Amino acid sequence: MRKYLLAVTAAWLGLLATIPAVAASAATAAGHSVLTTGSATGPAVKRGAILKAGLKGTATFFAPGTKNGVTCRSSSFTDRVTKNPPAGRVATEALTGQTFGHCSVSGVSGAKNVQNVAVIGLPYRTTVNGSTKQIVLFKAKTKVTLGTILGSLTCTYSAAEVKGTASNVGQVNKFAGQVFTLSSGSGACPRKGSFTATFGPVTDLSVKSHPHVYVN
Repeated sequence: MRKYLLAVTAAWLGLLATIPAVAASAATAAGHSVLTTGSATGPAVKRGAILKAGLKGTATFFAPGTKNGVTCRSSSFTDRVTKNPPAGRVATEALTGQTFGHCSVSGVSGAKNVQNVAVIGLPYRTTVNGSTKQIVLFKAKTKVTLGTILGSLTCTYSAAEVKGTASNVGQVNKFAGQVFTLSSGSGACPRKGSFTATFGPVTDLSVKSHPHVYVN
Protein backbone atom coordinates (compact mmCIF):
# COMPACT_ATOMS: atom_id res chain seq x y z
CA MET A 1 0.00 0.00 0.00
CA ARG A 2 2.79 2.39 0.92
CA LYS A 3 4.51 1.78 -2.44
CA TYR A 4 1.20 2.44 -4.19
CA LEU A 5 0.69 5.76 -2.35
CA LEU A 6 4.24 6.83 -3.15
CA ALA A 7 3.72 6.02 -6.82
CA VAL A 8 0.45 8.00 -6.94
CA THR A 9 2.05 10.96 -5.14
CA ALA A 10 4.98 10.97 -7.58
CA ALA A 11 2.59 10.87 -10.51
CA TRP A 12 0.64 13.87 -9.16
CA LEU A 13 3.84 15.81 -8.51
CA GLY A 14 4.97 15.09 -12.06
CA LEU A 15 1.63 16.29 -13.44
CA LEU A 16 1.75 19.49 -11.38
CA ALA A 17 5.28 20.16 -12.63
CA THR A 18 4.04 20.18 -16.23
CA ILE A 19 1.28 22.74 -15.64
CA PRO A 20 3.52 25.86 -15.91
CA ALA A 21 5.02 24.54 -19.16
CA VAL A 22 1.56 23.84 -20.57
CA ALA A 23 0.41 27.30 -19.54
CA ALA A 24 3.45 28.90 -21.19
CA SER A 25 2.81 26.91 -24.37
CA ALA A 26 -0.81 28.01 -24.39
CA ALA A 27 0.24 31.63 -23.95
CA THR A 28 2.58 31.35 -26.94
CA ALA A 29 -0.13 29.72 -29.03
CA ALA A 30 -2.48 32.54 -28.07
CA GLY A 31 -0.32 35.08 -29.91
CA HIS A 32 3.04 35.84 -28.23
CA SER A 33 5.10 35.85 -31.41
CA VAL A 34 8.07 37.74 -32.83
CA LEU A 35 5.68 40.29 -34.35
CA THR A 36 2.69 41.37 -32.27
CA THR A 37 0.25 44.28 -32.35
CA GLY A 38 -0.76 46.72 -29.63
CA SER A 39 1.85 45.50 -27.12
CA ALA A 40 4.77 43.12 -26.78
CA THR A 41 2.38 40.37 -25.69
CA GLY A 42 -0.48 41.34 -27.99
CA PRO A 43 -2.04 39.35 -30.83
CA ALA A 44 0.33 37.84 -33.37
CA VAL A 45 0.69 39.57 -36.71
CA LYS A 46 -0.87 37.27 -39.29
CA ARG A 47 1.03 35.71 -42.15
CA GLY A 48 0.38 37.80 -45.26
CA ALA A 49 -0.25 40.97 -43.26
CA ILE A 50 1.00 44.22 -44.79
CA LEU A 51 3.13 46.42 -42.54
CA LYS A 52 3.84 50.07 -43.27
CA ALA A 53 5.95 52.90 -41.85
CA GLY A 54 6.85 56.43 -42.82
CA LEU A 55 10.08 58.36 -42.40
CA LYS A 56 11.00 60.10 -39.14
CA GLY A 57 13.26 63.06 -39.88
CA THR A 58 15.35 62.68 -43.03
CA ALA A 59 16.94 59.85 -44.99
CA THR A 60 20.51 60.49 -46.14
CA PHE A 61 22.67 58.80 -48.76
CA PHE A 62 26.10 60.37 -48.30
CA ALA A 63 29.62 59.53 -49.40
CA PRO A 64 31.03 57.65 -46.38
CA GLY A 65 32.52 59.99 -43.78
CA THR A 66 31.06 63.13 -45.41
CA LYS A 67 27.82 65.05 -45.73
CA ASN A 68 28.06 65.10 -49.52
CA GLY A 69 25.20 63.36 -51.29
CA VAL A 70 21.42 63.07 -51.25
CA THR A 71 18.97 63.99 -48.49
CA CYS A 72 15.28 63.01 -48.70
CA ARG A 73 12.58 64.48 -46.46
CA SER A 74 9.87 61.90 -47.19
CA SER A 75 9.88 58.13 -47.53
CA SER A 76 7.80 55.08 -46.66
CA PHE A 77 7.98 51.31 -46.95
CA THR A 78 5.61 48.36 -47.03
CA ASP A 79 6.42 44.79 -45.95
CA ARG A 80 4.45 41.56 -46.33
CA VAL A 81 4.87 39.14 -43.42
CA THR A 82 5.80 35.66 -44.65
CA LYS A 83 6.68 33.94 -41.35
CA ASN A 84 5.96 34.91 -37.73
CA PRO A 85 7.25 32.26 -35.31
CA PRO A 86 7.14 32.32 -31.47
CA ALA A 87 8.90 35.18 -29.67
CA GLY A 88 12.69 35.09 -29.64
CA ARG A 89 13.00 33.49 -33.06
CA VAL A 90 13.39 35.00 -36.55
CA ALA A 91 10.42 36.34 -38.49
CA THR A 92 10.62 36.81 -42.26
CA GLU A 93 9.09 39.49 -44.45
CA ALA A 94 9.20 40.66 -48.05
CA LEU A 95 9.88 44.34 -48.67
CA THR A 96 7.28 45.05 -51.34
CA GLY A 97 7.47 48.82 -51.62
CA GLN A 98 9.85 51.69 -50.84
CA THR A 99 9.53 55.30 -51.95
CA PHE A 100 11.63 58.44 -51.49
CA GLY A 101 10.56 62.01 -52.17
CA HIS A 102 11.43 65.69 -51.64
CA CYS A 103 15.11 64.93 -52.19
CA SER A 104 18.00 67.36 -52.64
CA VAL A 105 21.72 67.00 -53.40
CA SER A 106 24.74 68.80 -52.02
CA GLY A 107 28.50 68.49 -52.36
CA VAL A 108 28.39 66.36 -55.54
CA SER A 109 30.38 68.03 -58.33
CA GLY A 110 28.15 69.28 -61.16
CA ALA A 111 24.89 68.04 -59.59
CA LYS A 112 22.04 70.57 -59.43
CA ASN A 113 19.08 68.51 -58.21
CA VAL A 114 17.69 65.04 -57.59
CA GLN A 115 15.38 63.83 -60.33
CA ASN A 116 14.52 60.47 -58.79
CA VAL A 117 15.48 57.93 -56.11
CA ALA A 118 14.08 54.46 -56.86
CA VAL A 119 14.43 51.16 -55.03
CA ILE A 120 14.66 48.44 -57.70
CA GLY A 121 14.47 44.65 -57.77
CA LEU A 122 11.67 44.34 -55.20
CA PRO A 123 10.60 42.35 -53.28
CA TYR A 124 13.57 41.97 -50.94
CA ARG A 125 13.77 39.12 -48.44
CA THR A 126 13.89 40.56 -44.93
CA THR A 127 14.51 38.97 -41.54
CA VAL A 128 13.60 40.27 -38.08
CA ASN A 129 15.35 38.65 -35.11
CA GLY A 130 13.08 38.70 -32.07
CA SER A 131 15.98 38.11 -29.68
CA THR A 132 18.52 40.67 -30.96
CA LYS A 133 16.00 43.02 -32.65
CA GLN A 134 18.24 43.05 -35.75
CA ILE A 135 16.65 43.63 -39.17
CA VAL A 136 18.40 42.46 -42.34
CA LEU A 137 17.40 43.28 -45.94
CA PHE A 138 19.09 41.10 -48.54
CA LYS A 139 20.32 42.10 -52.03
CA ALA A 140 19.14 45.72 -51.93
CA LYS A 141 19.56 48.01 -54.92
CA THR A 142 18.84 51.72 -55.36
CA LYS A 143 18.97 53.88 -58.49
CA VAL A 144 19.69 57.59 -58.02
CA THR A 145 19.16 60.01 -60.91
CA LEU A 146 20.71 63.46 -60.57
CA GLY A 147 20.22 66.53 -62.72
CA THR A 148 23.60 67.98 -63.72
CA ILE A 149 24.85 70.84 -65.85
CA LEU A 150 25.36 68.28 -68.64
CA GLY A 151 22.03 66.45 -68.29
CA SER A 152 20.90 63.46 -66.24
CA LEU A 153 23.34 61.28 -64.32
CA THR A 154 22.07 57.85 -63.23
CA CYS A 155 23.94 55.87 -60.58
CA THR A 156 22.87 52.44 -59.32
CA TYR A 157 24.06 51.20 -55.93
CA SER A 158 23.75 47.77 -54.33
CA ALA A 159 24.37 46.07 -50.98
CA ALA A 160 24.36 42.35 -50.18
CA GLU A 161 22.86 43.14 -46.76
CA VAL A 162 21.35 46.24 -45.18
CA LYS A 163 21.21 45.94 -41.40
CA GLY A 164 19.03 47.87 -38.98
CA THR A 165 17.51 47.67 -35.52
CA ALA A 166 13.89 47.46 -34.41
CA SER A 167 12.83 49.27 -31.24
CA ASN A 168 9.62 48.90 -29.24
CA VAL A 169 10.01 52.51 -28.12
CA GLY A 170 7.92 54.23 -30.77
CA GLN A 171 7.94 51.04 -32.88
CA VAL A 172 10.69 52.28 -35.17
CA ASN A 173 13.24 50.70 -37.52
CA LYS A 174 16.65 52.40 -37.51
CA PHE A 175 19.36 52.13 -40.19
CA ALA A 176 22.71 53.84 -39.69
CA GLY A 177 25.75 54.03 -41.96
CA GLN A 178 24.73 51.16 -44.24
CA VAL A 179 27.18 51.21 -47.16
CA PHE A 180 26.06 50.74 -50.76
CA THR A 181 28.58 50.29 -53.59
CA LEU A 182 28.23 51.62 -57.14
CA SER A 183 27.15 48.74 -59.40
CA SER A 184 26.47 50.70 -62.60
CA GLY A 185 26.90 54.28 -63.78
CA SER A 186 29.53 56.60 -65.20
CA GLY A 187 32.78 57.67 -63.60
CA ALA A 188 31.03 60.82 -62.41
CA CYS A 189 29.00 58.77 -59.91
CA PRO A 190 30.28 58.62 -56.31
CA ARG A 191 31.76 55.16 -55.74
CA LYS A 192 29.92 54.50 -52.49
CA GLY A 193 26.99 55.78 -50.47
CA SER A 194 26.20 55.46 -46.77
CA PHE A 195 22.47 55.15 -45.96
CA THR A 196 20.97 56.40 -42.69
CA ALA A 197 17.25 56.66 -41.84
CA THR A 198 14.66 55.94 -39.15
CA PHE A 199 11.16 54.71 -40.03
CA GLY A 200 8.16 54.48 -37.77
CA PRO A 201 5.83 53.81 -36.25
CA VAL A 202 5.46 50.44 -38.00
CA THR A 203 1.75 49.62 -38.30
CA ASP A 204 -0.28 46.60 -39.38
CA LEU A 205 -2.57 47.60 -42.27
CA SER A 206 -4.36 44.22 -42.18
CA VAL A 207 -6.07 45.19 -38.90
CA LYS A 208 -8.79 47.82 -39.13
CA SER A 209 -7.35 50.09 -36.44
CA HIS A 210 -3.81 49.87 -37.93
CA PRO A 211 -2.15 49.06 -34.57
CA HIS A 212 1.56 49.51 -33.94
CA VAL A 213 3.79 46.46 -34.43
CA TYR A 214 6.15 45.23 -31.68
CA VAL A 215 9.18 42.93 -32.03
CA ASN A 216 9.79 40.25 -29.40
